[in-house]
Amino acid sequence: MLILGALCSISGSVAQGAEAWLIELAGPIGPASAAYVDETLEAAQDKGVGLLILRLDTPGGLDISMRAIVKSITASPIPVACYVAPTGARAASAGTYILMSCPVAAMAPGTNLGAATPIQIGGLPAPSHLQEGEAKPEAKTAHETKLINDAAAYLGALARLHGRNADWAERAVREGASLGAEEALALGVIDLIAADPQELLAALDGRGLRIQQEERLLATKDLHLSERPPNWHIRMLAIISDPSIAYILMLIGIYGLIYEFANPGAVLPGTLGALSLLLALYAFQLLPVNYVGLALIGLGVLLMIAEVLSPSLGGLGMGGVAAFIIGSLILIDSEVMSVPLALILGAALTSTGLILIVVRLALKAQVQPVVSGSEQLIGAVGTALTDLALEGSVRVEGEVWSARAECAIPAGAPVRVKGRSGLTLIIEPVQRPP
Repeated sequence: MLILGALCSISGSVAQGAEAWLIELAGPIGPASAAYVDETLEAAQDKGVGLLILRLDTPGGLDISMRAIVKSITASPIPVACYVAPTGARAASAGTYILMSCPVAAMAPGTNLGAATPIQIGGLPAPSHLQEGEAKPEAKTAHETKLINDAAAYLGALARLHGRNADWAERAVREGASLGAEEALALGVIDLIAADPQELLAALDGRGLRIQQEERLLATKDLHLSERPPNWHIRMLAIISDPSIAYILMLIGIYGLIYEFANPGAVLPGTLGALSLLLALYAFQLLPVNYVGLALIGLGVLLMIAEVLSPSLGGLGMGGVAAFIIGSLILIDSEVMSVPLALILGAALTSTGLILIVVRLALKAQVQPVVSGSEQLIGAVGTALTDLALEGSVRVEGEVWSARAECAIPAGAPVRVKGRSGLTLIIEPVQRPP
């Protein structure tokens, strides 16, 4: 039994080591991307995977998520090959840092990398592509200078870690420089060009790498390549950490709770609102939220509620809509991830429409006659039930009243209410007798 167990463990380790995994990061780099890479690397280490291929196509993303991915890659004993693909893909901004951090940097033909100036973390304008002899753009403030210097040193260090062109890496930060795949290979920015993952595996066979201060020789020619899609947890995280989804969840949460407070016992709106708001708050703590924007949205909602409760003919409501729009525009403090303007305007127009309906109803109510209480009887028309010789009975609004008239009125004649004295109506004939 011991011999069989040892043989099984040996055969199992050989089978596991003969496998390569492929994962894909497409779109902006965010919290879900970082969690996806980290969990996959942990699972790959447990399974003894021989190589992890990270297929990349991104315009950039959040600095904190990018750095988390870089830390996971550099700390992993599993060789990671970052592969910018398919043709037409790019590794811009945060994608360049991820590419430089991997032991193998590869690109498909017709792809590009670069433009690594930290726009999303520093709010700097994107520098234009510099021609030969043009001056480098200078940061406007000390804070921006620190951000650029830090980013340049970081990307340069990642390039040197694997013997790549650190000078160009710093140019990608300071000047926003970009390169195509062929130029990047010629300048020593990447290691190789491959048309597809199978060609990449063949090109890596027998290649030496330095991983965690150890020299390794890759044997990838016969590796079985399998894709590892994200699990349900990563997919859910990707959905709720999307700025648009988080924004919608926040609105559902706010309006659901407002409806529940206005109509206690409805249960469903309050439950749905509370769950949505909690999910939105969880998403916001993962995203670069501008809390001034969040405060403006809250103020806007409060002003719109005040308009509904105490109509001011639109003053409070319009101020609330303005605060709501401004807060929504500055809510997500990132150039790559933001709430779409169409969604913001749609939510603002919906709120404006509700406010206009409330204002219209308020104006209409001001000019309408009173429909309850004693005042609503004044001017009401009824019928004399008895001959009225100063006093008698009438039917008004479906009820029988004691009545007093200033002249004789026969039974069955139409009468109009002039006033009221206690429980006695003062009436007059609708058409006075000649």
